[in-house]
Amino acid sequence: MKFLLTAINAKYIHSNPAIYSLKAYAGREMEEHISLAEFTINERTDEILESIYEQQPEVIAFSCYIWNMNQVEALLLELPKVLPKTEIWLGGPEVSFDAPQWLKKYPCLTGVMIGEGEETFRELLNCYLRREMEKNSEADFLNELSMVRGLCLPNGYTGRREPMDLSKLPFLYQDMKPFENRIIYYESSRGCPFSCSYCLSSIEKKVRLRDTSLVEQELQFFIDRKVPQVKFVDRTFNCNREHTRRIWTYLREHDNGITNFHFEIAADLLNEEEIALLGSLRPGLVQLEIGVQSTNPATIEEIHRVMDVRRLAGITEKIRKGHNVHQHLDLIVGLPYEDYLTFSRSFDEVYAMEPDQLQMGFLKLLKGSYMYEHREEYGIRYTSHAPYEVLYTSWITYPEVCRLKRIEEMVELYYNSRQYVHVLPFLISFFDGPFSFFERLADFYREEGYFIRTPARAYRYQVLLKFGEQLFAQSGKDCSEELLYLKELLLYDMYLRENLKSRPDLAVELSADDKEKVRSFYREEAEEREYLLGYEGLDARGLARQTHMEKFHYPVWESGQVTSAEKAGVPQRIEKGCFVLFDYHRRDALNYEAGTEILNL
Repeated sequence: MKFLLTAINAKYIHSNPAIYSLKAYAGREMEEHISLAEFTINERTDEILESIYEQQPEVIAFSCYIWNMNQVEALLLELPKVLPKTEIWLGGPEVSFDAPQWLKKYPCLTGVMIGEGEETFRELLNCYLRREMEKNSEADFLNELSMVRGLCLPNGYTGRREPMDLSKLPFLYQDMKPFENRIIYYESSRGCPFSCSYCLSSIEKKVRLRDTSLVEQELQFFIDRKVPQVKFVDRTFNCNREHTRRIWTYLREHDNGITNFHFEIAADLLNEEEIALLGSLRPGLVQLEIGVQSTNPATIEEIHRVMDVRRLAGITEKIRKGHNVHQHLDLIVGLPYEDYLTFSRSFDEVYAMEPDQLQMGFLKLLKGSYMYEHREEYGIRYTSHAPYEVLYTSWITYPEVCRLKRIEEMVELYYNSRQYVHVLPFLISFFDGPFSFFERLADFYREEGYFIRTPARAYRYQVLLKFGEQLFAQSGKDCSEELLYLKELLLYDMYLRENLKSRPDLAVELSADDKEKVRSFYREEAEEREYLLGYEGLDARGLARQTHMEKFHYPVWESGQVTSAEKAGVPQRIEKGCFVLFDYHRRDALNYEAGTEILNL
């Protein structure tokens, strides 16, 4: 008997821990009966269908989420044609809250596994094995199925499955071969103490923790194998202080200098001890995802969030000053009482916290959530097919949502890429705030017909230069100084990230005297190292290829994350100019910028 557990992931680098957990919990004695199949949403349905057909499973189960449900539905239409004897099951959050409707819509389904699936799947698999070994009748088999809690069958639910002891789950990653070049997902808890109305995790308010000693052993497994990244899927990792402190302390004491650990936290819950602990970690060891969602008080109250925005801002600032922890802050478009204006304020407040990533998400109506149940009350209209994304609400119009999507593209290209950290503050200083800048930039892209999805970084720099030129031209003032400064900021940002093969058009041709200064610097550095350590064995020519020197006439390196009006404008020009040495072997562990030295040659 072959039971095929199937996942369709959003990207190749993703994996589906659910199917691995089901197989592991079923036990080694069941391994020969269980196969796993992972695909991505970018694969054609007919290719997935063919791959499943070639495996000839007697039973197949799909792990269902909002990102893959369209493909799963397409397969449900075709699988019965090519595998008419194969029994089909669904499981996962997308089908757990309206299972009878799925069974009615697709008569080919044998049933749906509801909620937490490990114990349910093991009992279900045993039913199939007994039917095969004992030659049970169909009536006996259906009677056995009705005794398995956590199922929805065509004749109804079989009963609620109680949450299990999380420490009884086996470790998923004994064999790392299936996870090469993929993100490793890990859970140390299930459930969430909060009641956010848009989230399914709020349904189970009791948080279950995996025994911390087990967690430490399993994290050591990743550390020993120098896994690039481990992403905790805990909904609010820091809801238990002792659990949090022990794990972060363990990571600090066993750091291998390579592995990065990702946590989703409620930052306003952190205390001084936890902030200090974070500050003691190696740069890049930990990254934090912090769901702000909105700073509008009416919205926060309506979505049942418990959050002190002022305290949150203070804590993220303390973490940021440590310059060792990557912070990712989220906002959601389409929440109750959040209109276009209040969202713009939320954006500016979160932007002022200077996160490493600012994610603009769009509300998804998740079945089973409080938000879904009250969608009519909020006037929420959303797409009929997964991912059920908001189109408009009683507070925000469809054209405004569309405009915010264009703004999101600009934020992804120009802020979250971290490639324009010095030029953005200067350009933003000409607007009422960051949101106003990205709004205008999005309009500029649309009006001029520029491509958003071009992979060429040079193209995006050129567009930003054109945007600045238009901005200065429309001011009605002589902005020649501003334009020169803008070009140098762009040039500085370009070389911070990449040792370009040829100097871009933004760069001014060096004089013969300046070229000789550069050659002289590298000759002297080749004879006796002062700045370029770690380049042993390279002569002057080799040093020049591995690094870069560029002349600037403004202190562009001081721009940083300036957003306040009093710091706007062009700084005093450096009369004779000075050189900046870009050292690409000495990159920042957090933002990957090249190390720099200011040289007065």
